[in-house]
Amino acid sequence: MLTKFETKSNRVKGLSFHSKRPWILASLHSGVIQLWDYRMGTLIDRFDEHDGPVRGVHFHKSQPLFVSGGDDYKIKVWNYKLHRCLFTLLGHLDYIRTVQFHHEYPWVVSASDDQTIRIWNWQSRTCISVLTGHNHYVMCASFHPKEDLVVSASLDQTVRVWDIGALRKKTVSPADDILRLSQMNTDLFGGVDAVVKYVLEGHDRGVNWAAFHPTLPLIVSGADDRQVKLWRMNDTKAWEVDTLRGHMNNVSCVMFHAKQDIIVSNSEDKSIRVWDATKRTGVQTFRREHDRFWILASHPEMNLLAAGHDSGMIVFKLERERPAFAVSGDSLFYAKDRFLRFYEFSTQRDAQVIPIRRPGSNGLNQGPRTLSYSPTENAVLICSDVEGGSYELYVVPRDSIGRGDSLQEAKRGLGGSAVFIARNRFAVLDKANNQVLVKNLKNEIVKKSGLPIPADAIFYAGTGNLLFRSEDRVVIFDLQQRMILGELQTPFVKYIVWSNDMESVALLSKHTIIITNKKLVHQCTLHETIRVKSGAWDENGVFIYTTLNHIKYCLPNGDSGIIRTLDFPIYITKVSGNTIFCLDRDGKNRAIVIDATEYIFKLSLLRKRFDHVMSMIRNSQLCGQAMIAYLQQKGFPEVALHFVKDEKTRFNLALESGNIQIAVASAKEIDEKDHWYRLGLEALRQGNAGIVEYAYQRTKNFERLSFLYLITGNMDKLTKMLKIAEVKNDVMGQFHNALYLGDIKERVKILENAGHIPLAYITASVHGLEDVAERLSDKLDGNFPTLPNGKEPSLLIPPAPILCGGDWPLLRVMRGMFEGGLDNAGRGVAEEDEEAGDGDWGEELDMVDVDGLQNGDIAEVLEDHEVGEENEEEGGWDLEDLELPPEAETPRASVSARSAVFVAPTPGMPVSQIWIQRSSLAAEHAAAGNFDTAMRLLNRQLGIKNFAPLKSMFLDLHTGSHTYLRAFSSAPVIALAVERGWNESASPNVRGPPALVFDFSLLEDKLKAGYKVTTAGKFTEALRLFLSILHTIPLIVVDSRREVDEVKELIIIVKEYVLGLRMELKRRELKDDLVRQQELAAYFTHCNLQLPHLRLALMNAMTVCYKAKNLSTASYFARRFLETNPSSESQSKTARQVLKAAEANMKDATQLNYDFRNPFVVCGATYVPIYRGQKDVSCPYCTSRFVPDQEGQICSVCDLAVIGADASGLLCSPSQIR
Repeated sequence: MLTKFETKSNRVKGLSFHSKRPWILASLHSGVIQLWDYRMGTLIDRFDEHDGPVRGVHFHKSQPLFVSGGDDYKIKVWNYKLHRCLFTLLGHLDYIRTVQFHHEYPWVVSASDDQTIRIWNWQSRTCISVLTGHNHYVMCASFHPKEDLVVSASLDQTVRVWDIGALRKKTVSPADDILRLSQMNTDLFGGVDAVVKYVLEGHDRGVNWAAFHPTLPLIVSGADDRQVKLWRMNDTKAWEVDTLRGHMNNVSCVMFHAKQDIIVSNSEDKSIRVWDATKRTGVQTFRREHDRFWILASHPEMNLLAAGHDSGMIVFKLERERPAFAVSGDSLFYAKDRFLRFYEFSTQRDAQVIPIRRPGSNGLNQGPRTLSYSPTENAVLICSDVEGGSYELYVVPRDSIGRGDSLQEAKRGLGGSAVFIARNRFAVLDKANNQVLVKNLKNEIVKKSGLPIPADAIFYAGTGNLLFRSEDRVVIFDLQQRMILGELQTPFVKYIVWSNDMESVALLSKHTIIITNKKLVHQCTLHETIRVKSGAWDENGVFIYTTLNHIKYCLPNGDSGIIRTLDFPIYITKVSGNTIFCLDRDGKNRAIVIDATEYIFKLSLLRKRFDHVMSMIRNSQLCGQAMIAYLQQKGFPEVALHFVKDEKTRFNLALESGNIQIAVASAKEIDEKDHWYRLGLEALRQGNAGIVEYAYQRTKNFERLSFLYLITGNMDKLTKMLKIAEVKNDVMGQFHNALYLGDIKERVKILENAGHIPLAYITASVHGLEDVAERLSDKLDGNFPTLPNGKEPSLLIPPAPILCGGDWPLLRVMRGMFEGGLDNAGRGVAEEDEEAGDGDWGEELDMVDVDGLQNGDIAEVLEDHEVGEENEEEGGWDLEDLELPPEAETPRASVSARSAVFVAPTPGMPVSQIWIQRSSLAAEHAAAGNFDTAMRLLNRQLGIKNFAPLKSMFLDLHTGSHTYLRAFSSAPVIALAVERGWNESASPNVRGPPALVFDFSLLEDKLKAGYKVTTAGKFTEALRLFLSILHTIPLIVVDSRREVDEVKELIIIVKEYVLGLRMELKRRELKDDLVRQQELAAYFTHCNLQLPHLRLALMNAMTVCYKAKNLSTASYFARRFLETNPSSESQSKTARQVLKAAEANMKDATQLNYDFRNPFVVCGATYVPIYRGQKDVSCPYCTSRFVPDQEGQICSVCDLAVIGADASGLLCSPSQIR
């Protein structure tokens, strides 16, 4: 049993399939009727009007109706489109068991516990016949699919067949009078429309169900005596043929299968049983744990069954319907009706090859499951589920194709699945031992190979390779080398389809398609809500696949779409051009012609084959919202523009692709305020001031216009705006324009006219307009406003424009692929625009008499407000130039944007990003401002973890690699990158690395200064200088390998000094501990110092030890001092005296942790000697050595890195990377 869909609900008592849609009705014991989509697995609707259990339900064959009958004695007819009950039929006096529509007449038959069967006319909504005769509950009643018969089953232990021929004649309403007369008689004298034709007796208990065979004169019944009986009838009588025994409890429902010779029954013993109708034996049994079965239904057209039980229902198939097939070149081999058949794609010739499968093994699901073909040997492997999985090998004689009569014995064997892996070798899966057996054509084992994972199926994956499937993954395995070539986690894979070149493979699961390359590297995944059925690759590398009701495509990037819908499921065998070859469920070959334009178009876009795209736009009827949305989503609005006729969509696309010219044309057509506003915004973004102005004029947006004239410095038009505001009596507008113009007198006048005398007076007096201020002071009657004390007034006048700004200059950019070439593809742009030149980017904007337009608008305003003559007298502004050009002359966009599609230049990459893209040098990352990556690099290269000492250097590097320009006061500061080694001849497109503030020569100077202060004994200052060198080195960049070595050398030198100085400073802190003082002085002499400093250290150690009576150790230092050939005579003398004193008494007063005979290094943290052979750890940056328990601490010498950390080493030159 192949379960397709399962629900959990109350007990299901009635079921009915829809004849066309994938729907099933389930009526429940709770009184609810559910409408399910079994293909999608969703509940579509529920109908809840019955009171009590609903035992019967049935869909109408063609109308959007269904009927239901329940324990509330009501029959209800529903319209599922309107989601409501249309009417109720009343008449039964007890529970209603079943209801059914007639396939042809407007009748419903119902069976009830009131011992009657009623036939109703649902159009006239009346009962047209009552069939009486049963003397117990009538459990079911149904119409014969073709004849005028009704069969009913009752608990009175009988099955009755009724003849309703008379009722049909009456319904047809004959025309001749004699019949009408006889009909009147029968009506008067109680004529009977339905008569009992046969009473079938044989069951020992009440009969629960009876059903007709769809074509043969057979009836099947099931009863409480646990038996299923088969009856035959002829014109005169009916008799029992056989009894099928096996159920352990009451049989609730039984029926004939529409397509196969089988009977299906279910029972309260929690099982469904399948019986062979010809042999009358049980074929299969399906059981449930806890649920009794109550009802069965079969789909009128498809091979589907449904069964209702105590906790829901199941929709299922008894057998797989997918034909087994294999494609090889131009031919297809497939199994159908016990024959292997051959089909040639090019000639569409279909022929029988050989009979397969011994007769008599025709159980359920015993048919061929997969088929594998070896073209060179003409051999076929057929796998089936017989005996738990077995295969049959046939070698087809070359001449037998088309004759199909040569019977030959197959070589057989057991195995989960079998496929050819080479010309004359095939692999068989041995699930039990989890191994693959490779066999030859004589069916002999040649080789055994264990599997890397527990597999339950194998598929071909190229010569000598196999693809294994397990529950959650697939693996490609090379049988020769016994190695895994690729592995991928997937849902349970059912089928796999290789592309023609074996480079790609599609893995088909129930609801998923995964496309990978030949090594199982994932490329894309598609999810389908409806089951995926089959697929094949076309010659362009597009995967064409089918679901239960669609043919769809999948592009290499994972985009998918529908090619067409299907009326019935098909299995694609091959895709050739525009033809899809497929097998249907009956094993018939079909060729379906499809329209591949959509996916070829998308593929061309994806592969950037723009020449194809152009020709397809010109020649094909590609259109629709989905295509436009796709083009927009993929970043081709300019292409979408050529599909669109709707002005609003054109306008949106034109704005998106920056094509101002088309946007202007569309905005004119639409002429709505919102569109003009958006056009203005886009034109402003592009710096096309003429169009911005035009858009604002069209919407009479005077505030925005004034501001536009202010920022473009167009003072003449600002003055005109002031006049317009005056004419419109817009005081605020007047004041703003006067403010923009810097016209103080006008501002005073406006304030005075508006009645703000104090404000007018202040404005006049502050700006030094004495005469005006005097005139106004009279009006104030001495009531002067007080000005704040000690505050200086500031002047509010915008800077005078040096130039009147026009349109922005445009970059020169390559013409877009779709420019010009598509002009005729879309809606033609106005003819006059075509003459405007040939779209050379960056020309001056070609404006048409903007002044004319401007005045035109003013003229309208003036007419609206009938300006009086006083304007003329003031001599304010002449209005003679109002001879306007016709409306059509609107400003054009710049010539550059005229060509059909504008391709906006893509913004370049910021320099800081270019710097870090190719660099592994921390200094360059810091200069670019990417401190986090700089820190990560230093951590990786030198193990640095403490970045506090480096913070100021990072900031210096970043600031130092940029210079900053101030354009003018209101604009933000512009940062410019400073590049290392820049010169006049450098190419402007090639970016050099950043200029760095830290230089190697700088460190050498610091080193010299450090030596100097060390000699002078300023140890704290010296330590600060040496540490700053150590902290700067990680951020140094040098050019040559030689300099890299010098930098590394410098680290060692400075590290020795830092360690020595730290010990000396520590020694000076210890006033009381004489022993430790001597040790530290002694260790200082073992640091690698310059000779003058070493002499000073030796003198120091000698003095300290001598004073502490450690004469032997002091003499050692004296001897070392003298070996350095000191130039200072006084120091030499002291050393010789110490030696002399020591010779007299070669003893040490105290024992020191110091053995000069044994070579050692000093621990940088604890300042104790680490003798040769003892374990130590080192700092990955400054290489100082430490005792092992210091591992993981911050190095106390350089104060940067973590002791013992893994690091790749100092990287300070591009030459190291090359």
